[in-house]
Amino acid sequence: MNFSFRSKARYFAVIFIFLISSFALADEFTSSSFKVLDPVIAPGGAGYSESSGFKLWSTMAEIALGVSDSLSFKVGAGFLKFPFASTPSLSATAGDGSVALSWTASTGFSGWTATSYDVGQSTASAGPYTYTNVGGVTSSTRASLTNGTTYYFVIVVKDAFGNAIATSTEISSTPVASTPGGGGGGGGGGGGGDDDEEGSADTGVIFSGRAYPLSKVSILKDGQLVLTTIAGPDSNFTANLTGLSSGNYTFAVYGEDSSGRRSSPFTFPIYITSGVLTRIGGIFIAPTIAVDKKQVKQGDTIAIFGQSAPSANVIINVNSENEIFVNQKSDSSGIYLLNFDSSVLEIGNHSTKSKASVNNEFSYFSNIVNFKVGTENISLDPTKKCAVRADLNGDCKVNLVDFSIAGFWYKKPLSLVFVNTEKEKLNGDGKVDLVDFSIMAFNWTG
Repeated sequence: MNFSFRSKARYFAVIFIFLISSFALADEFTSSSFKVLDPVIAPGGAGYSESSGFKLWSTMAEIALGVSDSLSFKVGAGFLKFPFASTPSLSATAGDGSVALSWTASTGFSGWTATSYDVGQSTASAGPYTYTNVGGVTSSTRASLTNGTTYYFVIVVKDAFGNAIATSTEISSTPVASTPGGGGGGGGGGGGGDDDEEGSADTGVIFSGRAYPLSKVSILKDGQLVLTTIAGPDSNFTANLTGLSSGNYTFAVYGEDSSGRRSSPFTFPIYITSGVLTRIGGIFIAPTIAVDKKQVKQGDTIAIFGQSAPSANVIINVNSENEIFVNQKSDSSGIYLLNFDSSVLEIGNHSTKSKASVNNEFSYFSNIVNFKVGTENISLDPTKKCAVRADLNGDCKVNLVDFSIAGFWYKKPLSLVFVNTEKEKLNGDGKVDLVDFSIMAFNWTG
């Protein structure tokens, strides 16, 4: 059969439209740099939308801006609506013509993966910054700086395609000329340096960040409580710890909400230089979280609540057969509450956790709270309080049984199950070492 040119054009046009239509209907987006397969969203708190004529479960495709809306609906799309890369906390230690920077690793979730970091540097607060990519490391020393000049730094988190997915808060530091060791003029400890066991008022750490309004913030050094402070009404806090000797330390910071619940700990290993005050800024303490039932009757609601910074965007994750994410706004006191409809959950064990964002800063996840979906409601006993940390076998005690469990994993590769336990209950660095035993000793109940 012979086709005219015009007939052939029509034929190929039909084939082309068919192929384009088939592609447009698929929940798969591609470009030269990425492919997104079946982005999952649970609309509202229920996980589905329905009317008399349809029920739509969980999956919606969104290509561009992350929010589509009209007078009758709004769709918040996948990882564009729920960015899950945590904001690095940044420390700066001034040296002679240099500043040593270190930061916490950004953790990605639900599609985000942090693969490298840019260091932004400026002599003006808020920039403009000059950026240097340092790869996947979490420390960098900025050299060839001018003593007496204040420099400002930020860390930008990049994904595998070079996209910026999180930015730290700004921190400043001023390089200073090194002081001759022996001469006159005192200056905090003679020629002691690393051998100065008593430490110096000029050697220490300045912590700053965000917790909950008027909450108690506790700081641990190598597992031992050394300092507490109270956050302001805006949830911001600053605390100074001085008199330290030079050396390596692991600091942990946690908040305590208005109901006495402790947050998951923020941990930061760092080397302290003699005669220098190191600044650790951008600490964003994770929300606290609790539920009102240890078992909820399928179809009833379970209350998920806690405290964070005031007017924070709290992202609540319910771990089910399909991951469910719900945005909830905290009030002026930082309190958030979600009455979650359990009809979308299967019978069995579930868990929930939360994280918060304020002004494009993102906390790490909270502690994990477990609950069950069953055939009846079983409330939690409000008088029964378990140890938040270090209770490895779930008996609400920290004793020799927990030490034996940790001892089994001491300096060994952790199993997939115990990795989550270590992250929730201990130091959260993916291994069991002396820092974890210090945490257990601090939380000892007998």
